[in-house]
Amino acid sequence: MLRNKKTLIALTLIPQYLIIKWIAHYPEYIESYYSNGIYPYIAKISRYTLGWLPFSFGDLVYSISLVYIIRWFYKNRKRLRKDTKGWLIDIAATCSIIYFAFHVLWGLNYYRLPLYKSLNLNAHYTTEQLEAVTKKLITKANTAHLRIEKNDTIKIDIPYTKSKIIALAPKGYDNLKQHFPHLEYHPKSVKKSLFSYPLTYMGFSGYLNPLTNEAQVDALIPASIFPTTTSHEIAHQLGYAAENEANFIGCLAAINHDNKYFNYAGYTFALRYCLNEIYNRDECLFEDVVADVNKGILNNYKEVREFWEAHENPTEPLFKLFYSNYLKANKQDKGMESYSYVVALFVNYFASSTL
Repeated sequence: MLRNKKTLIALTLIPQYLIIKWIAHYPEYIESYYSNGIYPYIAKISRYTLGWLPFSFGDLVYSISLVYIIRWFYKNRKRLRKDTKGWLIDIAATCSIIYFAFHVLWGLNYYRLPLYKSLNLNAHYTTEQLEAVTKKLITKANTAHLRIEKNDTIKIDIPYTKSKIIALAPKGYDNLKQHFPHLEYHPKSVKKSLFSYPLTYMGFSGYLNPLTNEAQVDALIPASIFPTTTSHEIAHQLGYAAENEANFIGCLAAINHDNKYFNYAGYTFALRYCLNEIYNRDECLFEDVVADVNKGILNNYKEVREFWEAHENPTEPLFKLFYSNYLKANKQDKGMESYSYVVALFVNYFASSTL
């Protein structure tokens, strides 16, 4: 009887997959009935349930699951040879349950209406438009830098603990919701990852647990990018699964924050992506434009770059390849490159609005 139930559960993986592929063609319905319908309630229930914990419950579950999987393979090592069909059914049934939970609790947000359509923005931009917005960002970033440090050659050191930054981050969304009511963020559930060391060597600065709706931030990353990384993960919690969209919303939250260090982090975040895109398009233009950026800002960029270079290792490309394929499987065709697609949102949004 138990075997029959497991087989039935395992077989539901096929229709689940087909249903997801079918509903992916109807982003307007997902936007209305899931992303702006039942999902906000699911997310709030999850955060009310687990947000009060001082540690990441999801990370703890991952740890226990890893131990359980190793233990299961050890206990079933003989069965793996004698009953291949049986253990394959066990694995397929487990995958079926996780696949269902993933999409119901968060994953359907990958198939919602693209943000540029929701905001009535263009999806493309010219190099001239990019240059114009980048120059606006340089002015804003330089001003934000000099508001904190009068010497334009000195990098900015945020004088807060990582826990303090996490506590402050939701206030940016309090201001942002005045313009975008659907970005109301309450209750909060952002935590430093228990896996910060392996996360760093994998090359990631944070992630959202889709099953518990807890946002995890790498506690080791430089403080200068901690505000935008935290705001990015909050955007994921609010249902923006696409990486470029989470980048965009997280940046806006930092820019609209009352705190000058968050403002600085937001402007320099957007500027860095735009500068990188100019470099990809025209290196001579990049040299002209970057000359106007305060040296202190470039020193902050250097600090972040050196941090990641110091943690490079042979396994990092493998983890990034795995995650890139995960993104591609969830309607982000460019994989890890999806993060940089935020430039299209920056250019088309900032070109017609005040920074």
